[in-house]
Amino acid sequence: MASGGGGLREPPNEQAVLNIYEAMRSELSQIYSNITDLEMQVSEHSLVINAIQPLDQSRKCFRMIGGVLVERTVLYETLEKKKKDMTEFEAKNQIRLRKQDDSNKEEGDKKKEGNAQGVLVGAAATSSQ
Repeated sequence: MASGGGGLREPPNEQAVLNIYEAMRSELSQIYSNITDLEMQVSEHSLVINAIQPLDQSRKCFRMIGGVLVERTVLYETLEKKKKDMTEFEAKNQIRLRKQDDSNKEEGDKKKEGNAQGVLVGAAATSSQ
């Protein structure tokens, strides 16, 4: 291979090792916390499923959101409205996502009008500075 690669596997200083170790401990702690939270949610959902299973299937479903009971269908209507609003906003402000830009790479290579890849920007109007 290449000669003169003496600095390839040089051990890092103690502070760098300590920083890496602390980051790894923090990440491990966060993973444990997430697992515990998910296990509690599974337990709670199991209790709810067991409680509602014998009930009539035609009953309405409500959910507590921020202290307000909301019928489940309202949530889906709100979701669809927000998705529509977001699509209209993207079209109005000519916002493109990076994966969309990757599929249109040939077109982007031809134009090269200063597009910022993967960054949401303001209106497509050119600024005069």
